[in-house]
Amino acid sequence: MLSHVFVGISDFERALAFYRPVLATLGAQERFCDAARPWAGWESTPGPRPLFVIARPFNGEVPSPGNGQMVAFMAATRGQVDTAHAMALALGGQCEGRPGLRPEYHADYYGAYFRDPDGNKLCVVSHGVA
Repeated sequence: MLSHVFVGISDFERALAFYRPVLATLGAQERFCDAARPWAGWESTPGPRPLFVIARPFNGEVPSPGNGQMVAFMAATRGQVDTAHAMALALGGQCEGRPGLRPEYHADYYGAYFRDPDGNKLCVVSHGVA
């Protein structure tokens, strides 16, 4: 269904320093990175799509996160959710919801929420029992 998800950032080096380790905790593979453009993308497993892409907005304007918009990354385990959330906060992310069960979604939904340094809302979630 999805080809890619694009998230606007204002400072490429800062965003790259945030997303590389956070996505590494989830096992996401970096597919490309071009500081001259500037943009970077990670592929899903198994790849090659959908992609998650960070870049400055094409129109050159300042990026602005939307109200109600969020990107949710799949984690294989609840431990990965915990690790990714902790990594995001250590790298300057803001907590929007500590790791834990969210039974209002379903019995095994274990998620954590945070914002990147540009204010984009992100989630890491495991749908399994471990």
